Parts: sequence; structure tokens; C-alpha cells
Amino acid sequence: MEIYCESLTNYQRLKTKEVSIGNLYIGNFHPILNQTMTTTNTMDTIATVEQSIRCIEAGARIIRITAPSKNEAENLANIKNQLRARGYTTPLVADIHFTPNAAEIAARIVEKVRINPGNYVDKKKFQQLEFTDIEYAQEIEQIRHKFIPLIKICKQYGTALRIGTNHGSLSDRIMSRYGDTAIGMVESAMEFLRIARDENFHQIVLSMKSSNPQVMVYAYRLLIKSMHDEFKEIYPLHLGVTEAGDGADGRIKSACGIGTLLEDGIGDTIRVSLTEDPEFEIPICNTIIERYNFITNSIQSQSLPDIQKLPYNPFEYLKRKTTKVQNIGGSQVPVVITDISSIENIQPNTLQNIGYQYDPLLDKWNILDTAADYVFIGQKSLNFALPGTLQAIVDYQYWNENNRQHTHPIYNWQDFKIQKIQGAKIHFVQLDCFSDQANFDLSSLNILKDESNVVLCLSTNNKNGLPSIRRMIVALKQQNIETPCIIKIESLYENSDALLIHFATEVGGLMIDGMGEGIFLRIYNKDFKNKFEFNKTEAYQSVENFLNLTSFNILQATRTRISKTEYISCPSCGRTLFDLQETTAKIRAVTNHLKGLKIAIMGCIVNGPGEMADADFGYVGSGNNKITLYKGKDIVRKNIDSQVAVQELINLLKEHQVWVEPTK
Repeated sequence: MEIYCESLTNYQRLKTKEVSIGNLYIGNFHPILNQTMTTTNTMDTIATVEQSIRCIEAGARIIRITAPSKNEAENLANIKNQLRARGYTTPLVADIHFTPNAAEIAARIVEKVRINPGNYVDKKKFQQLEFTDIEYAQEIEQIRHKFIPLIKICKQYGTALRIGTNHGSLSDRIMSRYGDTAIGMVESAMEFLRIARDENFHQIVLSMKSSNPQVMVYAYRLLIKSMHDEFKEIYPLHLGVTEAGDGADGRIKSACGIGTLLEDGIGDTIRVSLTEDPEFEIPICNTIIERYNFITNSIQSQSLPDIQKLPYNPFEYLKRKTTKVQNIGGSQVPVVITDISSIENIQPNTLQNIGYQYDPLLDKWNILDTAADYVFIGQKSLNFALPGTLQAIVDYQYWNENNRQHTHPIYNWQDFKIQKIQGAKIHFVQLDCFSDQANFDLSSLNILKDESNVVLCLSTNNKNGLPSIRRMIVALKQQNIETPCIIKIESLYENSDALLIHFATEVGGLMIDGMGEGIFLRIYNKDFKNKFEFNKTEAYQSVENFLNLTSFNILQATRTRISKTEYISCPSCGRTLFDLQETTAKIRAVTNHLKGLKIAIMGCIVNGPGEMADADFGYVGSGNNKITLYKGKDIVRKNIDSQVAVQELINLLKEHQVWVEPTK
């Protein structure tokens, strides 16, 4: 196995053990399955059954239901019986936190039980604990004592088990020894997996979820390597980015994390955690999964050269070292290039869709945090001066034959090798990554060492899109070439969800590995203006607006450029103590101007201070229509009435001097 997957260059599914879940199988090259989770009160049998049916009819293959106590666990029998009586055989999963006795009841009823190793036995009080090795071993024995009864029941009833680690709910014991790290997440799961193996129980699926796609990806990779090194076999993997949010944010963040792993053949079942009704998660799951059925069933356009030794660490984030070319590369944040070339008559008001608002009376520009750094205008000239922070890129031939001032050329690799044109501050060079049948001579990249003002735009038509661009960047690293690289992705999709997933997967996966000094997205379809269907949850003003915002959203999701407030919002479940979708919308409406602030919106204490590990402030359900506010992991307001809780959150932000009044 090559580091953490079967191949980094040509798509191959990772071989995992086969696990049965009711009438389904996952792992061992079985098709990747979607799943979702109900948001109803588990004690409301009819509501849970009806919502489960809506999910099943939307295409859900596995349904998860929360069981926070013995009562809910026992009521799973009524829910299952009604579903089966109505002809639905979809496997059910009980979601357990804190309560081993509920897990033991549920394991006798449903086809699979999910436990969280961070709170199944251990408690979380955010305390730093000191253990000798002997004391630590005694703690593991306590886990064994509490966990083995569940294993025995699962073996007796043929019930599968998911060991589901969450980044934000690592126990005090794990945090004290390993810190808030991907390594701690892996060890938390491995402790439980070792016990299960000692009991000869192997019907196990594992997950490493985080609201931060970077952490999530590195944790899964480390888990795979740990299982392979210790056991020489790998258990099936359930993929998900927890608390992804809603709308475009939720889709992009999920695709960045889930897609990055699926690109390398990792993952046997996925769940997209959106703060929306659960049936809406299924089409997004299916759109993600279909990409890999397509790769598997299609003829590869070009094999990629093998990577003998990986020249970067795939288990932690480190930005690739590059030369600074104006505002691209070096220690600077990635830039955004927005394609506006399809607009016939580009005027100052055209730029309002990419973050620049022009006031003709004052002759001034108002520049947003999501303002593009460059625009690609193709074969056009502009009859007005661009704002100072914006620069234009044109086709090389047009640049060579017309006024060269205030624009930069983009030309192909062959023209660059022959011409080496002078006169531009930046030469953008488009380099196709392994699309052609003829092998690209990687040694020819060496000519870049003599060029100080070149920026590569890496693109590909290879079915293995991300691996193709990654392979080219690896070649640059191997030859110690520090030329900055823009990730250029052209998509044929015609609806916004599919486009978001395509863009976020291929760009996001590279950004997570520290590759890419910018984004350049294009929709490669002559009739896309007439056919393009925007997701109804987003208010895009135009295709250009969609491309620009998507670029910034991908950078935000991968934590490589922060341009707005970030919301860590759980997807809601039967434990939720207020209307999560409505509340998220209210909080977003009054705080979305607070750039760089991270606000967690959690339905209950289970998804409370632990799950919102990354957040600056938290808004957490603590009782029916009661809210507790957090600063980091500390409670600062307890049991506030939900009617005034949003205003109390604003007051808290003001107290800590992070509030600014929104501009009119």
C-alpha cells in the first residue's frame, strides 16, 4: 500500500474488510453507499417513521436515528416494526452518546449501532489529567469492562458497530496525552478497535469526523496507516464532515473533505451533514458518489507516472514553498481568478458580481472581502480603469497584437517554451496535466528555474483530475521548482450542486495538501447560460457571481483564505432542542459581516462544547427553548430563553470586542 491508499496516481478503491449491515454489505469493493440521519424526536414514532420513509424514497440506503437514553433505544423497536410492516427493509442505525445501556438495548433491535469512543465510557470536563503508564492501562481496562458487553450482544444478534470518533469530543484522557490532534482521534478509535479484535469481533466500521476538512482528511489517512501497520488489514470507513452547515457552505465543506478521500479510493459509505431536512442530503451524497462510479466504469485517458517517494507529508498541513510573483505565491493567501470572458460588453457595474461596487457619483470603488484578485477577459479590451486591487488576464495572441498595458497574457506551454515573451509583469502559462496520450516530458519543467515572473495554470482533461494535477505539482517539488501554481478547473456540469461538488473536490483536495496558490474556475459549456440551474437555496446574481463566491467558499472551507464568518452548524437530529434551521438563518443574518469569526450553532449538549472544537463562540441548546452560550469551551450564559438568545449572543460578542456594526 502506498502510504495511505492503493495508488496516488491512478484511481483504485482501497481494499477493506467486508461488513454486513442488515441486507447490505459495505467494504471489500462493494458500491459506496449513502446514508442520512433523522431529525425527529425518536419518541415520536409516527414522525420518525414518516421522515425515514421520505429519506428512503429519496434514495437513502441506511437511516440513522438518535437514541440518547433507554427510552429512545427501546422505541426503536416500534419504529423498525412499523417500517417493516410498510414494506421498507432499509437498515437502521442507533446513534449513541454517553449511555452504554442504551447501546446494549439498541443492539438487540437495529442492524447497526454507532458509539463515540470519546464519551462512551470517558467523561469530558475539559481537564488536563496526568497518567502514569500503569494508570493509563487501568483506564483502558475500564473501557474494556464497559465495552465488551456491547460486543457480545452485537455478536449474538449479528449487529454491526461503528466506532465514530469526533474531533470535538475527544475525552480528557486522550486530550491530555495526545492533544487536540488527528493522532488523538485515531488513538481514541484504535483503543476500542483493539478490544473488539481481542474478542474476535470484526463487524466494525470506523469514522474520523471533524468540522474542519483539513483535520478530517489527515485523521482518516492516519487511521488507515495505523490499521495497516498494526493489523495488516483495514476496516470499512464511513466518511463525513460534521457540522458542515447549509446551502453552498455545507455542500462545499462536505465535498472538500469527503471528495478528497474518495479521490484516492478511500471510503465505503458517506453522509453529508447539512443543516437541512435529511432527505435533501441524499441527492448531494449521490452526486458525490456518482463521480467515482464514472471513474471506475470509464476508460482512463492517460496513465500517470508513478510516485516513488512522496515529497510532502500527507498527514499534516504544510503549504508548498513557492516564489512570490507580485501577489501570488510566497507566504500570501491563494488568489481568485474569475472568468468574465463570456460577457459581451464589460462595464464597471459588471464587476459588482465579483465583489466590486462602483459609485459613479463619487467615482469610487467599494471592495468586498470576496472581491476577485484577477479577471479573465479572453480576447477583449476594457474601456475603463480597473480598481487598483484587480488585474486582467487575456489570451496571449490578443495580448501580443493589442495594447499590452494593464493586462497579463496567458498562453500554452508550447508557446511559452518557444516564445518566452517579454514585456508582462506576470506570464500566466497554462500547462495541461497528462491529458494527452503522449507522455509529457517532466524534465522540460526545468526551464521554469530561469523564470521569475511565471505563474502556472494547471488544468487537465484526464478522468483522474485531482491526481493528474497533484502529480504535476509533485514533479515540480521533486525538481525543486518553486513556480506558483493556479489550480484551473473546467467543468461540464449544468446544475449548481454538481458544479460545487466538482470544483470543491478537485480544488479543495489540492489545497488541503498545501498545493495551489490560486483558483481559476470555468464552466466549459457553450450553452451554459441558458441551461445553468442555480441551487434554490442560494441567491446568485449571475454565473460570474457563482464562480467567484464558489472560489472564496472553497478557500474558506479548506482554511487557506478566510473571507467571511464561518458557521459550524450541526445537521439537527432527534436531540435538537430548538428549530435549528430557523435559528441558523437568524444568527447568520446578524453576524455574517464578522469576517474570520467562527460561530457554532448546536442543537444540544451532545453536539455542544466538544463538537464545536474550532469555534470562537457557541450557541447550544440546553433545554426546551433554552440556550447556553459559550466563549470557546467555557459557559458564559446559561439557560437563556430562546426568544432573546440571539440578542444575548450579540451582547456577548460586544463584550469580547469582536462585534462591529454592519455597514448599511
